[in-house]
Amino acid sequence: MPRVLVLGATGYVGGRLVPRLLASGYRVRVLARSVERVKALPWSKNVEIIHGDALDRSTIQRATDDVDVVYFLIHSMSSKGSFQAFDQSIAENVASCARQAGVQRIVYLGGLHPNDLKLSPHLASRTEVGEILLGSGVPTVVLQAGVIIGSGSASFEMIRHLTEVLPYMPAPKWVLNRIQPIAVRDVLYYLLAAARLPSSVNQAFDVGGPDVLRYSDMMNGYAAEAGLPQRVIAALPVLTPRLASHWVGLVTPVPRKIARPLVESLQHECVVKNREIDDAVPIPEGGLTSYRDSVKLALGRIAVDDVETSWVDARIANAPSDPLPSDPEWAGRTVFVANNEKLSTASTAEVWKVITQIGGRTGWYSASFLWSVRGFIDRVAGGVGLRRGRRSMKVLSEGDALDVWRVERMDPGKLLRLRAEMLLPGDAWLELGVEPHSDGSRYWQRAIFFPRGLTGRLYWASMLPFHGVIFKRMAHRITTIAEDAQG
Repeated sequence: MPRVLVLGATGYVGGRLVPRLLASGYRVRVLARSVERVKALPWSKNVEIIHGDALDRSTIQRATDDVDVVYFLIHSMSSKGSFQAFDQSIAENVASCARQAGVQRIVYLGGLHPNDLKLSPHLASRTEVGEILLGSGVPTVVLQAGVIIGSGSASFEMIRHLTEVLPYMPAPKWVLNRIQPIAVRDVLYYLLAAARLPSSVNQAFDVGGPDVLRYSDMMNGYAAEAGLPQRVIAALPVLTPRLASHWVGLVTPVPRKIARPLVESLQHECVVKNREIDDAVPIPEGGLTSYRDSVKLALGRIAVDDVETSWVDARIANAPSDPLPSDPEWAGRTVFVANNEKLSTASTAEVWKVITQIGGRTGWYSASFLWSVRGFIDRVAGGVGLRRGRRSMKVLSEGDALDVWRVERMDPGKLLRLRAEMLLPGDAWLELGVEPHSDGSRYWQRAIFFPRGLTGRLYWASMLPFHGVIFKRMAHRITTIAEDAQG
């Protein structure tokens, strides 16, 4: 079977595409900046992993060697102006290296857009990437999709939380724009089919579901499937994309940095202009998934805690990414540490189970109000905040997002290390661990902070009284819950 390279394999769509490629018999190679993140995924042992950055040409050369099909699923969601140069550089690397390597097909997932209007920066960048790939000399299929509906998609979560939180909603005027959403299962169907198209096909195709709706209709369609009353939505001309993204960032778990490109793309009516895709790829058996059915399927996945991939695990632009330095490397550096420990009669297995259930709906086992205040401050400042939650309450893996933290390291049964992604005047980590001790276990935790300048030192000093309450209470609650569960 052909060898396939997936760029963006740990993203929302890529993480769902890889297991379906494997099930179809393809040999799969993935490119990842974090090998440990890929290794934590259930399909990792069945793929070849290339470590590196798509911006590095030599890495792309290695990744495309002896590859038949390249899936380009990388999209910058930064609100910074540099994302266009970032996307263009990657596209040019892939186009050039794929041509030199003799790749037979490139498949790119772009954005549905009108042809006769000035596009938002993010839609314009996606369009430019598609044009670069189509001009690469390698047969390319560009699938231009609009709002993707599925459990864990940022677009769906935005609709879900706006509808659930606000019975009356003053909204930007784009809520009256027509949109053609598509179910994530149908996106995956087209992506798989695109790899099998003949080499004569070098074209962009619009793809969309069977329904053309206003954004306000989508919100009330969600309300109907969720058993909520119909929402009253008032379109206001005064909410600019910038203001609307701030508003979405406060009302929903989707942070402003991700909300803004989504909001900007909604400034245009995004409707399929033609159905040329039907001549190249037959409509799936049973037809395309309606909007209401896609919402019903997504809610079903959420209800049983079976969300395959989620926007929450997306890397946040400008968030800290360097791992915790080893203790010897602390020499000569300013570092603040807060240690807590608690002996318990519970087994290490029971304590570990409680540790891995932390965050999301469970909370942080102590001072919920203080955690909420800190999360709210982070949201107002443009950070991710506590409401990002976690993809699954059953499974936690390296690389997963966990409220304002990201799982940096997991030694099952021993250690959970979290790296802070909140806005801070420094870099912070939180370690939670357990080890055997006489008739039970010893639970320990360590908060580590590397301050930046005077502001960082003042921040740590101001937080010390709260740390004394939060972390001591956390240690007590974790061991108590474990002991109660053990009986």
